[in-house]
Amino acid sequence: MEACQTRRVCLSREDVKDPRETETPAGSADIASLLERVQAGDREAFMTVIRLYERKVFVLAYSILRNREDALDAVQETFLRLYQKAGLYKPGRPFQAWLMEMAKNISIDSYRKHRQKQREWESSTPVEDIPIASGDRDSDSTASDLRSAFARSVKSLAERQRLVFILRHHSGLQFQEISEAMKISIGTAKSLHFKAVRNLRRRLAPELGMQP
Repeated sequence: MEACQTRRVCLSREDVKDPRETETPAGSADIASLLERVQAGDREAFMTVIRLYERKVFVLAYSILRNREDALDAVQETFLRLYQKAGLYKPGRPFQAWLMEMAKNISIDSYRKHRQKQREWESSTPVEDIPIASGDRDSDSTASDLRSAFARSVKSLAERQRLVFILRHHSGLQFQEISEAMKISIGTAKSLHFKAVRNLRRRLAPELGMQP
């Protein structure tokens, strides 16, 4: 079923299915131009924005919702919200941080509305193993065990530490962008990242045969 916000532009579930990181994010001038076209009802411009940022939005949504289908719903809702608010973007403002803040709020709202169903939503599949991009699997059992241990360790981090770590290392955001997306200071973002890395090292030390 398609979700349509205007008569001119519709976004279907297929548009955000299996997001792939096939393009690099646009510069501020490029994104401003694309959003102007989106406001004019240009579907191709809208789809270009989706292709550029859908994987980053998906990784963030999944880190909060822990369920692939719910994360895809959040991705769809995020880009529909972007279409509605495209005219509010101010050229020169970091677009990715603005979009990620939108995605974060939508994902958290979804999580809160369905908190009583949290256990049903929980997924044991780590972010790294979700089938959202093609690629060869490493068949080496040791490497697989380490990936699983790493995913479990990331999942066990405190919520804000986990979110900062994922935004930094999976979504590729700078600390300035993370601070804007999470509405925290840059110093707090760096502190949470430091604690996340420290805790990951401690938890992974036994797996690597190292002292914590």
